[in-house]
Amino acid sequence: MSQVNLLADLLMRQVGVLVSVAEVQGSVPRECGAWMAVFADQVLGTIGGGHLEFQAIDMARQRLNEPGGDELQRFALGPSLGQCCGGVVHLRFERVCADDIGELRLRLQTHHQPVALFGGGHVGKALVQVLSHLPFDVLWVDSRGEIFPTKLPANVRCEHSDPVHAAVGDIPAQSRVLIMSFSHAEDLDVVASCLLRQRQRGDLAYVGLIGSKTKWASFRHRLEARGFTAQELAGVTCPIGVAGIVGKEPEVIAVAVAAQLLQLPVSG
Repeated sequence: MSQVNLLADLLMRQVGVLVSVAEVQGSVPRECGAWMAVFADQVLGTIGGGHLEFQAIDMARQRLNEPGGDELQRFALGPSLGQCCGGVVHLRFERVCADDIGELRLRLQTHHQPVALFGGGHVGKALVQVLSHLPFDVLWVDSRGEIFPTKLPANVRCEHSDPVHAAVGDIPAQSRVLIMSFSHAEDLDVVASCLLRQRQRGDLAYVGLIGSKTKWASFRHRLEARGFTAQELAGVTCPIGVAGIVGKEPEVIAVAVAAQLLQLPVSG
């Protein structure tokens, strides 16, 4: 269940105080828009932890039974709070209840970036688990419909496509495309279809292919034979994942790839 849905569920039973980061200056733990909801016996979400969060929780609980409007508080992250960030955070405190659920859903829902993941093998499965906790909407595609698990994270949907590259034309615009099928032949066809889409529409934010530099050298030669230019081929990332992570375990690769996706510019 998403954080916003959990918040809605709690607000159906009790009043809470929403604490959100309204403005920041300098070095701070969290960005504008980060939030936590404080209830009498629990806290949902985080504004960065440490003494700032502890003090905000205490202040929020004092407001649980005090009707009133929004309140903005300034916190300097220096010695007085025991935090050495050195920046300034402005926190907004809002008393919220069940009547506010609709507005809060619209305001707090995270904008997710689209990811098209081609391949349901070990790395694909590990990557889906990592991405399930991150701000991405994942379209998971494979030519083998039976490989998908029965239970999926809320931000993941599956598509059986045979041939698998036929799905490229329908993936959302600005998708980050990850190609890691069970077959080099399938991988090649998906890469070629992505390059054709880029030539025609130019609307994919990232095209990444799992594999070594040797694999990419072989693919590059074959793609050149299909008529793709050096400039077009430069739009494919292979190997994928942030540099410096050498482990080959599926979970390690998944973390490295997810980190690379998080480095990409956010599309509107």
